[in-house]
Amino acid sequence: MTLYEYNVPLKDGTQGNLSQYKDQVLLIVNTATQCGFTPEYKELEKIYETYHAKGFEILDFPCNQFKEQAPESIDEIDRICTLNWGTTYPRFGKIEVNGAGELPLYTYLKSKQSFSGFEKTHKLTPILEGLMADRDPDYQNNSNIKWNFTKFLVDRKGNVVARFEPGQDLAKVSAAIEALL
Repeated sequence: MTLYEYNVPLKDGTQGNLSQYKDQVLLIVNTATQCGFTPEYKELEKIYETYHAKGFEILDFPCNQFKEQAPESIDEIDRICTLNWGTTYPRFGKIEVNGAGELPLYTYLKSKQSFSGFEKTHKLTPILEGLMADRDPDYQNNSNIKWNFTKFLVDRKGNVVARFEPGQDLAKVSAAIEALL
């Protein structure tokens, strides 16, 4: 199966297909409104504004799996992100990214790009590493999503070319996007 064959939940509760994003560079992100990484919404919007006209989309999938940091309804999440963070990129229905209820799209993404470690220079990295070690002593050796704001970069042909963990320098994410455009 290719990336473009996956169905995903839309904000209105219906299903949509990713085929509408063929030939575009994509950044697929699981997000949360009450997370230490939530300010990334603003930075992601800047990236979106910079590259959208060149064929770039951010696909935002709210997820409440990590310490219940996205407890609101999808309508409230959308309102928070639009009003508080100024986001304009597509937001989808709430999903799970790990476990029995995980969205099949995320099963696919994780099969293409596994966990490769947190960026050592980010101030929240020691906290994340501690949380991960408590939750999953083998976290470094599996592809599960570790936390909110994990990002997958997809090229114009639908290949998942990179995975960026929470706390990754967004300048590096931006450079990787630019290289694909």
